[in-house]
Amino acid sequence: MSRTARLFQLMQALRSGPSPKTSGQLAQDLGVSPRTVHRDIDALRGLGAVIDGEAGFGFTLIEDATLPPLGFTDDELEALVLGLREVQAIGDPGLSDAASAALRKLQGRLPQRQSHRLSHAVLTATRFDRPAKPTIDVAELRQAAWDERVIEFAYTDAKGDDTRRKVNPLSIVYMDRASVMLSWCHLRQDFRVFRLDRMGEMSVTDESFRPNRVPLLREALACIRAERAAKDRDAET
Repeated sequence: MSRTARLFQLMQALRSGPSPKTSGQLAQDLGVSPRTVHRDIDALRGLGAVIDGEAGFGFTLIEDATLPPLGFTDDELEALVLGLREVQAIGDPGLSDAASAALRKLQGRLPQRQSHRLSHAVLTATRFDRPAKPTIDVAELRQAAWDERVIEFAYTDAKGDDTRRKVNPLSIVYMDRASVMLSWCHLRQDFRVFRLDRMGEMSVTDESFRPNRVPLLREALACIRAERAAKDRDAET
């Protein structure tokens, strides 16, 4: 491992988890000796990182030199914390872990007063009933949507009927009771919504629908809004 890569990993280790972290803990995380950790801490300090602590007491990253202090109002910070904690509560495992990591990184890049405020935020998000657990690899589905790759999968509808579908994945929507995929269905030649907990045996094909995801998604959302408006008009009459 190059020294640059090791310094980067050391910064990541200092950002993550509770502080202070001893040189022994950091050495174990990085697979190096405590002496190497001490030298690298000195190197990071020389590059401008504010790291509190010393040998025998542990180290705490006070200010991350890789980015300037982020400028958030207190309300913006509370909104970020609430949003990330909501993702922790409803997201698939990959997204939930990413939200936790983002909170740790954010804390390392904030001025000290706001870092404290983030740790003790007034707002939080709790779900007593989490959405139904997806039965596919959602990270793979997200990547297929970003790459604009057609996917195939088995699907069981609300009536219990099994079908095989081929779709262009457009978006994933996290709802109260289930997470769903908004897509263009090749079988129905129309937009369709599929619950992630009813999908199975998914495969990503080599067939691309680039660069059509964004216009298709825009059209799908317009159709949903039009259907909703029609239902509201019918309810009023």
